Amino acid sequence: MTVGFPNRRPLLSLADLSPEEITEIGELAFRYGQGPESFAGRLAGTKVGLVFTAPSTRTRTSFWSAARTLGCDVLHLSEADLQISTGETWSDTGAMLAHYLDVVVARTNGPRCHLAELAEHVPATIDALTYEEHPTQAIADLCALRGHFGDVTGLRLAYLGEVNNTARALALLVCKLPFRGLDVYSPAGSGFSAEEIALLNAIRGEEVVRQHHTVPKTPDSVDAVYTTRWQSMSAARHDQAWLARFEGFDVTKDLMRSFSGSTDAVFMHDLPAVREQEVTSDVLDGTSVTSLVQPQAHHKASAAAAALLWTSGMSS
Repeated sequence: MTVGFPNRRPLLSLADLSPEEITEIGELAFRYGQGPESFAGRLAGTKVGLVFTAPSTRTRTSFWSAARTLGCDVLHLSEADLQISTGETWSDTGAMLAHYLDVVVARTNGPRCHLAELAEHVPATIDALTYEEHPTQAIADLCALRGHFGDVTGLRLAYLGEVNNTARALALLVCKLPFRGLDVYSPAGSGFSAEEIALLNAIRGEEVVRQHHTVPKTPDSVDAVYTTRWQSMSAARHDQAWLARFEGFDVTKDLMRSFSGSTDAVFMHDLPAVREQEVTSDVLDGTSVTSLVQPQAHHKASAAAAALLWTSGMSS
């Protein structure tokens, strides 16, 4: 076994964390985003494995960047580098990695149960994206919102498009922290299930998440409008006419105006984006509205650093 830290713990889902723990991670991430140099070497000598069996530009790069700043030794492992591609179980893979690694950061596009198997052997296992959730993206989003608004208390968000791992993490963030609410606009069959909505709203015992299957001309005003790519994780669509179902859900300057109240709503996107499909370029780039897309991208490293420190038991 590696000589790691005694208080290592997994970060697999925001659902597993208390509001206080999410606030702690968010505060750590925000401070890192303001000055990464003050965290230099905090995890010197820590052995981190980046287990990425799915394509990634931002998440993999940001975890590498944060790990290097913190002083970690980093090993990249793709699907071709792992015996899971030849039939080994995730549990057996985790048992082997535990001899050599202190932290595993895993992105699979598969079910989160695979990461739970890794975490049985490497306690400091981080979900860097699975089918169910993208928790570190939500922490990056929290930092971007805090940077713009100063505080997230009382903010209402709108999410447009297919409910995916980013949307689930966002919904958990909103329900766990003192946001006012999240309005979800998804085509029928592409949103949260009724059971998911009930479980989310049970967190605070009130209607925090509301779901709609059309976008009205005059929706309730929000502080931020969030969308993601409609073809989540580049998964192939069996329905050749799937794109038609999303007509009216694309984010344009006019749609942003319709969601704005006494102040203009800001735009958010986790990237990568399909320009002129789920969002127009003038909105994405912030030429017609205020866009938080680049602050979100910047804070992916903030979220990665916070996750590495928290799972290692070194957040204080």
